[in-house]
Amino acid sequence: MPKTSSMGRGIQAVMAVGARHAAGLAGGSVADIAAGLDRDRSQVSRYLRSASQEGFLARAEARSYRLDWSLLTDAQLLTARRLESDGATALDTLAAATDEACFLGILQGSGTVTIGESVPPGSNLVGSWLGRPYPAYCSDAGQAVLWEATAGEVRTVFADVDFIRHGPNTPTGIDDFLARRDAARLRGYSVVDEEAEPGLYSLAVPVRDFRGEVAAALQIVGIKARLEPRRDACAAALLEQGRWLEARLGYSATT
Repeated sequence: MPKTSSMGRGIQAVMAVGARHAAGLAGGSVADIAAGLDRDRSQVSRYLRSASQEGFLARAEARSYRLDWSLLTDAQLLTARRLESDGATALDTLAAATDEACFLGILQGSGTVTIGESVPPGSNLVGSWLGRPYPAYCSDAGQAVLWEATAGEVRTVFADVDFIRHGPNTPTGIDDFLARRDAARLRGYSVVDEEAEPGLYSLAVPVRDFRGEVAAALQIVGIKARLEPRRDACAAALLEQGRWLEARLGYSATT
């Protein structure tokens, strides 16, 4: 097997510190990390010192090392910028492929907010949804942005929400929403059929970031009579662009 490079061994040392955080520990000393990696303490000390100088690690008390969380903050800021720039590319590509209005939405409290859109003239939809909130229990993005949430987390999000009817098929309560969300997870994408308003139909997929967490939802929204007969083809295009955008945000299925 090929030998691990010096850079690779340095990354392993940083990952070892991260693994200790994941296990609920505050960090680790040179001795802790060296023992965990089964490596020479002097070598591990050099790797950890270099990582600290580069801003990946911070020195803690008792000569131990911990992750420098400013690195995560920087990564999150980069993700937000990527979501805006690469999200626009995904939206335009999807809109061109389907000739339907396409949106990018995020969870905000118990509602969803549109942060990106691409609306071709042939979609027959007018007006902009940018910055406008809508109840997550019946919005086009709702099921997708809560894709990975546990039932308990969903109940917390909707704890003080009245499920007001906005369309003929609006969910009647949290259990109804969860059943639809779970069916969507099995399908691979959500179908919101006249839940937000009469005659409106949409498909959506979650978009995960480098942490493996859902950062947004990518949606196709249109008139039911026009979009429903083309559901399979539009869903395939949606899934393709969703995977592309996830890759741009650093997500890997092994994350």
